[in-house]
Amino acid sequence: MEVENKKYITSEELKEHNKPGDLWISIQGKVYNVSDWAKEHPGGEVPLLNLAGQDVTDAFIAYHPGTAWKHLDPFFTGYHLMDFKVSEVSKDYRKLVSEFVKMGLFEKKEHVTLFTLASVSIMFAIVVYGTVMCTSVWAHLASALLLGLLWMQSTYVGHDSGHYEVMTTPGYNKLAQILCGNCMTGISIAWWKWTHNAHHISCNSLDHDPDLQHIPVFAVSTRFFNSIKSCFYGRKLEFDSLSRFLISYQHLTFYPILCVARVNLYLQTLLLLFSRRKVPDRAFNIMGILVFWIWFPLLISCLPNWGERVMFVMTSFAACSVQHLQFCLNHFAADVYEGPPNGNDWFQKQASGTLDISCSSWMDWFFGGLQFQLEHHLFPRLPRAQLRKVSPLVIDLCKKHNLPYRSLTFLEANIRTLKTLRTAALQARTHPTPQNMLWEAFNTHG
Repeated sequence: MEVENKKYITSEELKEHNKPGDLWISIQGKVYNVSDWAKEHPGGEVPLLNLAGQDVTDAFIAYHPGTAWKHLDPFFTGYHLMDFKVSEVSKDYRKLVSEFVKMGLFEKKEHVTLFTLASVSIMFAIVVYGTVMCTSVWAHLASALLLGLLWMQSTYVGHDSGHYEVMTTPGYNKLAQILCGNCMTGISIAWWKWTHNAHHISCNSLDHDPDLQHIPVFAVSTRFFNSIKSCFYGRKLEFDSLSRFLISYQHLTFYPILCVARVNLYLQTLLLLFSRRKVPDRAFNIMGILVFWIWFPLLISCLPNWGERVMFVMTSFAACSVQHLQFCLNHFAADVYEGPPNGNDWFQKQASGTLDISCSSWMDWFFGGLQFQLEHHLFPRLPRAQLRKVSPLVIDLCKKHNLPYRSLTFLEANIRTLKTLRTAALQARTHPTPQNMLWEAFNTHG
């Protein structure tokens, strides 16, 4: 349709362009064809696939600096969205972003990365000294605990550098990602970006958010019992007899499994880097992983016997599991839904799918600022030093629009998460699945 020399399409017509090879999006009512560019998108193809066929203005504003707008023109189709509307909550959200830009909050990083990198370097030196030079088993145990804390802090730098430039140039920023992610933790920044961008865009969607898809070990919702298809992994998440058995006791196995969760992250990293999928900077990522798998085994080999080596590895994994736990607390007990995210209710989806952890300001370093999970999801480019400052404004906006703002203590968040897992566990026990002799024997004879 053409009105006043402008061509228009409806939202229903836009929805038809939501498949690979035919991806259209709307930003501020202007329609763009990103079909050919999707695979070149710095954030990966998945976010565009999840949001295709709708207006994505809020998501675009959240993830892109003002300089990104000028790059949209080559993709403009010439069409405008006829029934384009902006909700009141979106108006307020965009106004808030604009105010943050004027205040320079997106640029004020306050040397957090410098301090964190310095602390990581010091901790690494202490870990090496305590492991190699000391003979006391207690020194080795303390070194393992410190290594777990080091991994946590290093991961925060990798996380921050993936959302915004923590260094002075894009090149140094990428170097920080590889060093803090691949070299220091053994987890590929490429794998993290692939999954993390999808998580942010489709926060707490059961079939689109990979951070909720832990079948057969965990299930945060009984809807997983219907064997839903993961749109992220492109396969069915089978709820079979094994899944029912494991999930039925997930509230009991939750913490023990988190203690060894890093093993799965190492595996996921290797599966991605050596897959046929297009991986940005594959060679650099593989080189970084090789660095980790050289220094970490060498460090362990310096311990006097296998008993201490096993103790060292398990202790370091257990210490770092606090970070894995934190990520679970932020989302496991929040609201969930099925289907792709709706770009028109960006703020609402982030508010309903996240849970903040309340703590004193001196604990910000420990949680990496991510205890302000809703603030981070709404403003992912905002440096972590600013998240506590903007929190009161987010609370006010949630109150104004009658949206949930959940902030619990660390203990309260643990209790709520365990209740969520236990509720699903008890229902899993009665959910019909194919016969499993192990399951029947366990429940018949205890």
